[in-house]
Amino acid sequence: MADFLGMMKQAAQLQSKMQAMQEELGNVEVEGSSGGGLVAVRMTAKMEVKGVKIDPSLMKPEEREVLEDLLVTALGDARRKAEAAMQEKMSALTGGLGLPPGLGLT
Repeated sequence: MADFLGMMKQAAQLQSKMQAMQEELGNVEVEGSSGGGLVAVRMTAKMEVKGVKIDPSLMKPEEREVLEDLLVTALGDARRKAEAAMQEKMSALTGGLGLPPGLGLT
């Protein structure tokens, strides 16, 4: 019975830590880029886009489709980095609990 109570206490602590981590993720920012830095996107680890930077050389009307493709690529790069930051935080949070892999606490 003591093991069960200990597990319940750990679960409550984990829930509290996860709530704090979710708040912290809103403050973690990553930047994705494409086109050798011609397009950059900033977003939080909660996947909220905070800004887009476009090199002025791309603002030619005939380059519109290239710019659109670069934006999609930059957003994807930023999303992957945000997911990696979130996984790193989750790993640090759950590292000592002995949880099975793939539990999916996010």
